[in-house]
Amino acid sequence: MKLAFLGAAGTVTGSKTLVTHDGKNVLIDCGLFQGYKNLRQMNWEPFPFDPKQLDAVVLTHGHLDHSGAVPLLVKQGYRGPIFATAATIDVCRILLPDSGRIQEEDAEYHNRHKISKHEKALPLYTEDDALKAMDSFRPIPFDQRTEVATKWHVRMRPAGHILGASSIELSVADKVVLFSGDLGRPDDLLMREPVPIERADHIVVESTYGNRLHDPQDNESILGDAITRTARRGGIVVIPAFALGRAQALLYSIWRLKSRGAIPDLPVFLNSPMAIDMTEIYHRHRTEHRLTIEECQGMCHVAKMVRTVDESRALNSLNYPAIIVSASGMATGGRVLHHLKTMAPNHRNTIIFAGFQAGGTRGARMVAGERSIRIHGQDVAVNAEVMMLHGMSAHADAQQIIEWLASSPQPPRGVYINHGESDPADALRQRIERELGWSAMVPRLGQTIELPS
Repeated sequence: MKLAFLGAAGTVTGSKTLVTHDGKNVLIDCGLFQGYKNLRQMNWEPFPFDPKQLDAVVLTHGHLDHSGAVPLLVKQGYRGPIFATAATIDVCRILLPDSGRIQEEDAEYHNRHKISKHEKALPLYTEDDALKAMDSFRPIPFDQRTEVATKWHVRMRPAGHILGASSIELSVADKVVLFSGDLGRPDDLLMREPVPIERADHIVVESTYGNRLHDPQDNESILGDAITRTARRGGIVVIPAFALGRAQALLYSIWRLKSRGAIPDLPVFLNSPMAIDMTEIYHRHRTEHRLTIEECQGMCHVAKMVRTVDESRALNSLNYPAIIVSASGMATGGRVLHHLKTMAPNHRNTIIFAGFQAGGTRGARMVAGERSIRIHGQDVAVNAEVMMLHGMSAHADAQQIIEWLASSPQPPRGVYINHGESDPADALRQRIERELGWSAMVPRLGQTIELPS
């Protein structure tokens, strides 16, 4: 059996691991590269395998760095099944068409304003491409052994992180390879903790926070202080937020802060049709998260839902304190860019990033202190207060990853570390070898590893 690491190796995006054995090919995750331009350009390159030769695709969860290239895969000829949990399929049914729509809107904007470096800007894929890809999805219940190709079985194990997220237990030829996917936190505000490992001969584990521990700070209080401080100086709080998970956690915290009078009763706007649609999924899959019905309703009703483009544009004319939560979470695209163009130059405003910012993204650069960012071909001054809520990540930190690995009843024959930048991935490798006494390695992008028999 061979594992080919075709994404999320040396970076946290573009997750793709191709498993081959006895003439069969199964792809674990099919994500978009994000962040640095040299990574994003890889989305335009042909897949390093023939999509028509795949027997199955299995997704750990719906975030675009794990699912966002599925429409491309289908567009380039893949006609097989795409397996995922029911909640992940619900998530993808919203995320993928929205991703296509945003790409179409961005291409149209670049063409209309003649700011594309190409003769004509084109979307990577369209909303229609994504809708067609959804026809190939097949649901797998948690903890049910399911055949995805002849004599290839998977079992989806709850991983926390976001709704539907799973670790994938792949059984082939008497081997069990466990793909962690993105692991959640035992102390997550919304999601339940990842379940322990039951069996794994080999483990592929994420390392997003492989060299860090989550800040024990009280993020809700810090968020409340920032909102109050901004309101006092007459400013607007802009929060770039991932449409799934982070947006809901922020709305939940804002609802709790308002409920106990910890912040002024400011108007709150959720400017992301995708994030709005995601709230319904929290009601539909209540057994997967911690919230009660009352808490779910509070989270969903604390904000005015902004769907239309005209309503979105109107927010840029606000002249009173308010809170705007808008996608995307790393300021890589979407409606939040238009808010940043308008509001970043004003020193009264505050821009709050919540969670990990991949290298090369606008979010990472602003958090690092850059005072000018480029949006839609223009240099935009950053005079607003910029801050980061470090403890909002839905990823397990280094200690939590080690504890999850240590739950394995027996040592695996090998651990392969992906979905992390070089420093955290290697730091995690050292901890695994030193503390657990297991063999571990960090595969290179494009590297193929033959698992020992």
